[in-house]
Amino acid sequence: MLLSYRGALRAGLVYLLISVLWIQLSQQVFINFIDEPREMVHWQMLRGYLWVTLSALFIFLLCARSARTHRIQQPLKENRERLRQAAAVFDCTREGVLVTDARGRIVHVNRAFIEITGYQVDDVMGRQPSLFKSGRHSPAFYEQMFRTLNQDGEWSGEIWNRRKSGEIYPQWQTIRVIHDEQGQISHYVAVFSDISAIKHSERELAHLAHHDPLTDLPNRLLFTDRAEQALASAQIHKRGCALLMLDLDHFKIINDSLGHNVGDQLLKAVGERLQGLFGPGVTLARLGGDEFAVLAESCPQVVQAAALAQRIIDSMKLPFVFDGHQLFVSVSIGISLFPSDALSAEQLLRNADSALFKAKSSGREGFALYTEELTAHAQNRIEVGNELRRALDQHELRVYYQPVHDLQTSVLIGVEALVRWQHPQRGLVPPAEFIPIAERTGLIAEIDAWVMDQACRQMCRWLEEGKTLSFLAVNVSSRLFARRELYEQVAKVLHDTGLDPAKLELEVTESAVMDDPEVALEQLHRLRELGLSLAIDDFGTGYSSLLRLKRLPVQKLKIDQGFVAGLPWDEDDAAIVRVVIALAQSMGMQVQAEGIEQMEQARFLLNHQCDLGQGYWFGRPMLAADIDWARAPAIR
Repeated sequence: MLLSYRGALRAGLVYLLISVLWIQLSQQVFINFIDEPREMVHWQMLRGYLWVTLSALFIFLLCARSARTHRIQQPLKENRERLRQAAAVFDCTREGVLVTDARGRIVHVNRAFIEITGYQVDDVMGRQPSLFKSGRHSPAFYEQMFRTLNQDGEWSGEIWNRRKSGEIYPQWQTIRVIHDEQGQISHYVAVFSDISAIKHSERELAHLAHHDPLTDLPNRLLFTDRAEQALASAQIHKRGCALLMLDLDHFKIINDSLGHNVGDQLLKAVGERLQGLFGPGVTLARLGGDEFAVLAESCPQVVQAAALAQRIIDSMKLPFVFDGHQLFVSVSIGISLFPSDALSAEQLLRNADSALFKAKSSGREGFALYTEELTAHAQNRIEVGNELRRALDQHELRVYYQPVHDLQTSVLIGVEALVRWQHPQRGLVPPAEFIPIAERTGLIAEIDAWVMDQACRQMCRWLEEGKTLSFLAVNVSSRLFARRELYEQVAKVLHDTGLDPAKLELEVTESAVMDDPEVALEQLHRLRELGLSLAIDDFGTGYSSLLRLKRLPVQKLKIDQGFVAGLPWDEDDAAIVRVVIALAQSMGMQVQAEGIEQMEQARFLLNHQCDLGQGYWFGRPMLAADIDWARAPAIR
């Protein structure tokens, strides 16, 4: 504005000066050359018209020049204004902005870039944007980004970068290519936002959408999704699953009498107690109200699901104490099994709900399976398991001994310790009825330890009496064999009883050895350090690898009675027995046959150089006092 005023003033002064000069000079010319007054008037009028014409021409030229100058300066002013506004936006926007040249060197960043990344201008000028890489993306990610930039001139997407502090954070970033007047790439401009807060909110929303707000357990939606995934995996790997639906008995009475606040606290306490019962592979959820659900992903046996249900029922028997209240609550459970009861998560839930209704109808504080027959079977297993625990406490178990004879001389040279259950009402319970239950419930380890202790003490008494026994054989269950403390347990029994380790023989099933050969190898070597002998029981029924077998520090192979039963007439059994005997002899092991019930079987084994034999033909399992030490039946 100031420049325009000065220009107008200068133009006015010039016009005034020229006008004065024009008047003075033209007046002198007229006085010198015109004498006639009439002509003087004529020329003065002509001079006025001429000046008016020249003045108009001068003003026109001046205005035209001013207009041309304005036309030139106006776009420049507008461009300057736009640049000023762009600079303000660039510096004030909350999105980070980064500009690089065509070679990828940073040439400009804005204030938001500094606030988001923590880098100052001097830290990044002239550097490559790879300075901010988080290491979270593969090279293929960046290759795809630049491929899109080259094709479309723009790329947008989520990318994780690193702040100056080292923190990795998510960005939503847009990169554009800038071309110069010749169409060549001159710059790259990246505009990005820190979306950490958005990601956190998304995680919180996802958590709220899939978890119960009171107990923080998975809700029905997440539980159903996990159940579908677990069933798909179980179908592929041929595994069984169990779904247990739990309902607190008479919970409404607690809510109505003590208030919903106490009811909510009880539900939280129940959720925490249930969580403490389960390990990996088990999902606990609250479906709503006082209803919970449990998914056991690897539960192939009905008795396992029933045992889990009973464990839950037992855990609820302890009181819940909070805010001065001591509350007792029981639980009813419905069980549905995959794949026997249902093939989908939805159907499993429906079946478990039906089973839960049956459990509540049967008096509550119990469980029911979807199939009535299975329910009775599982409950029987649970009852036997409970009775077996009582049998251990009440000393109802007995150790029986089966003689082992040398086939060459028929002399009794060893015994195998076997457990029996003397039930107060049912009498002597066959091992087939309680050993599988003991294995599934975990009681087998305690039973094995007790049998070993009792048998070793009896062996010491026999040796003191002068009995010529070469060995005492004790079975070790697969559960006990897999436990690392087996070595310490055997060492303790030998120390406590004083039995010579050379007189103790531990029998391990072939399947237990081959399930995890490396662990088995370590365990067997440690046991051998104690000085005892090792035998593989039921040989031929598993999947032995000869390469692994030769590495095992084993002194004896026992031929399973399933192969002995067909001797000598079954050609397949005879062939298998001959191969096992030859294998044992070639590896420097003794071989012992089980289940000998006829003289013909004993004769066949003797003829093929089997070392030892046991079975009903030699003697049934019996109490220590009933053993006939002189018995030596003739085989030939």
